[in-house]
Amino acid sequence: KEGYAARHIAGARHVTLADVSVSDTTDCGLVLEMPAADDLRKRLEALGISDRSTIVVYFGKDWVSPTTRVVFTLDYAGLGARTFLLDGGLDAWTRNGGAVTTEVPPARTGSLSPLKLRPLVVDAATVRARLGQNGTAVVDGRSASFYDGIDTGGGPNGASHRTGHIKGALSVPFTSITDDQLLLKSPAALAALFEKAGVKPGDTVIGYCHIGQQATAMLFAA
Repeated sequence: KEGYAARHIAGARHVTLADVSVSDTTDCGLVLEMPAADDLRKRLEALGISDRSTIVVYFGKDWVSPTTRVVFTLDYAGLGARTFLLDGGLDAWTRNGGAVTTEVPPARTGSLSPLKLRPLVVDAATVRARLGQNGTAVVDGRSASFYDGIDTGGGPNGASHRTGHIKGALSVPFTSITDDQLLLKSPAALAALFEKAGVKPGDTVIGYCHIGQQATAMLFAA
């Protein structure tokens, strides 16, 4: 929020992942889950989104994956065809002469019809059933050190995950989809990443990561 206050594109609204997700803060709870359809509709309306809105999402300074998590949520909500990611974020915008401001736009509530949710989220039973099947690639979007078992991830309350990865899962780290300026790599370079990992043309990609954020960058590239 401090970064937004310091500079943003004129008219841009500030959004956090908490604005578009629900979390269970108990020790074994899941975070960054999708809200129920009507709750999600109200949350998106609170950001000023309406049925005819064209939506551009961008990050302020560094991480791509929170931004792709917002994009993924909008796609899940049925708004993906009108949602775009600003390649390279705010730094790319300013490098190319784009203006910024500190002026906060007035709050505006949008108006959305009941959401037509897209079936983009699966449960553990689906993953177990599809794992190893022709036509499905289960892909780990975390950094390679977690996939390889060098590091062990943790939950929001400090509880450790199990070390390693889902048996049979492939690896396309979320950090591999962009260059050193956080611009998306070319379609050919992205295709080569997935091919090298073992994803075959036509495969349905099921992604996972620590909590449901980093994998959305990998899925955006896919």
